[in-house]
Amino acid sequence: MLSVSGMRGIVGKTLTPTVAAEYAAACGSFFREQSGRDNPLVCLGRDSRPSGEMLSAAAGAGLAAVGCRVIDLGIVMTPTAGVMIDRHRAAGGLVITASHNPGEWNGIKCLDSGGVAPPADPIERVLARFHARQFEYLGAGAIPPFSRDDRATEEHVGRVLRSIDPEPIRKKKFKVVLDSVNGAGGPAARMLLEALGCELVHLYAEPTGLFAHTPEPTEENLTELAERTAVENAVCGFAQDPDGDRLAVVDENGRYIGEEYTLVLSAWRTLEERGPCAMAANLSTSRMIDDLAGRYPGGAVHRTAVGEANVAQAMKQHGAAIGGEGNGGVIRPEITWVRDSLSAMALVLGLLASKSRPVSSLIDELPRYAMIKRKLDLAAVGGRAAVGPILARVADAFADQRINTTDGVRIDWPDRWAHLRPSNTEPIVRLIVEAPDEVAARELAEQVAAAAGIG
Repeated sequence: MLSVSGMRGIVGKTLTPTVAAEYAAACGSFFREQSGRDNPLVCLGRDSRPSGEMLSAAAGAGLAAVGCRVIDLGIVMTPTAGVMIDRHRAAGGLVITASHNPGEWNGIKCLDSGGVAPPADPIERVLARFHARQFEYLGAGAIPPFSRDDRATEEHVGRVLRSIDPEPIRKKKFKVVLDSVNGAGGPAARMLLEALGCELVHLYAEPTGLFAHTPEPTEENLTELAERTAVENAVCGFAQDPDGDRLAVVDENGRYIGEEYTLVLSAWRTLEERGPCAMAANLSTSRMIDDLAGRYPGGAVHRTAVGEANVAQAMKQHGAAIGGEGNGGVIRPEITWVRDSLSAMALVLGLLASKSRPVSSLIDELPRYAMIKRKLDLAAVGGRAAVGPILARVADAFADQRINTTDGVRIDWPDRWAHLRPSNTEPIVRLIVEAPDEVAARELAEQVAAAAGIG
């Protein structure tokens, strides 16, 4: 699977060392072109999957073969790679990760010199170069040596601690249960939480890559975290995904509150600290963040197309203090332009320390919505060629409402919204709706699907 999000595949089948080396060579050629340097500096990290060491070696070889000076970071979170690109003023970076995919998968994510996933146009050029094998390998005497930097985790945690006032959190001596799913985030999260004076109950802490359960941090995969959080009388439970860029939260009663709340709680703390400020979120993220901004006159939420790079770009454009996506991804600019579970943990704990109230109480104070996500099959209506007419029909059907066509079609009413957009990787369109309750959400989903002419 090749997309603007990078490369993913089944190890030994669609993703082999040869494929990894050639994709890295294409990325390295892009870094040379963008930086204007013959030997650009590139950071290389990986998550904890057992196949990562092999694929990292192959990717490092591909980078070096086209002239890149590789700094090997070892096992790190994806946002940590973003931190180190900034620290070293590197031309970019590669992370060997398949994010929340199961263990038989792996992949390669490209980060640019700003430490964020490049926009679609540059990545399309990388993919074209990869498919055409359009890169020039250097001779033996021109290949630069590798170096290693083992300080990445300390640098990342240090940045998070410097971005907040840690003392109120330390005074509370919070007890926290954390599920790191044997991914890359365990060591860094432990370092951060211990530095914040937390008593930590750490599930699946070792970065073995042998995932103890299905790794995506959704409710059905976090039953043990929920149970332990309640039994341990912890203030909350946190769950990371394998590369540490997403965070899910469980309240003190063991209730999974949903990844949509991670950004909302983090934004709440940011508004509390800094007052009204600019924020950014993609079009498929809950309107709770808009409701929250409304409590701070002058605060604003800038909506973007789906994709981390789009959110980061909007944050830079508007000077946003925080941004992210409803999948548990929080971007804190002073740390890195990549979604970061450590930043989210620090902000959520800061909010708990400030409010001196449990998570459940804070959640109950926020407006409650029901969200429904559906996939609508394009195969029966003409495939991708049908996308344009489908989106036009939906926009026409709801023309009397507020319409945003930045990424598909989003329709906003005063208390609900719907977003219909084509998938980047599958012959489907994705429909997400949010309304005050489940019945209203289902009705809205049916109305939009009917207007689209697909079900």
